Amino acid sequence: MSTTTTRAVAFLSVLIVVLMLPLIAQGQRGRGQGRGASAQAPRPTGERVRVKTGHANVHTGPTSGNEVLLLAAKGTILPVLARRGEWIQVGLSPELRKTGMVMRWYKSEDNGWIHDSMLDVMKPGEK
Repeated sequence: MSTTTTRAVAFLSVLIVVLMLPLIAQGQRGRGQGRGASAQAPRPTGERVRVKTGHANVHTGPTSGNEVLLLAAKGTILPVLARRGEWIQVGLSPELRKTGMVMRWYKSEDNGWIHDSMLDVMKPGEK
């Protein structure tokens, strides 16, 4: 193989890798710890939480590295679906699109994760 051919093959190999990186990164996005919001959510536990801060980030998974779906406004009441460490999985309703600040237009996500420091647990029967 000539030097020119070797250089051309090396150049094309590097070019292919560079062009594939965004596609590889896209496939890895949202793969934080645990299931993302697009996975089927468990049933509500009966427990409810209220956003106690100005706004709370609702993530696709139980880490701050996961994509933010929306910002839930102070006072928003959400059903608890599950807990994982300091993170609470909450149910999302279509009404949140009207009251929360949507960061990404979500369609199929019916749940998300909020850090427990942003929430107050509501007592049964509390409004």
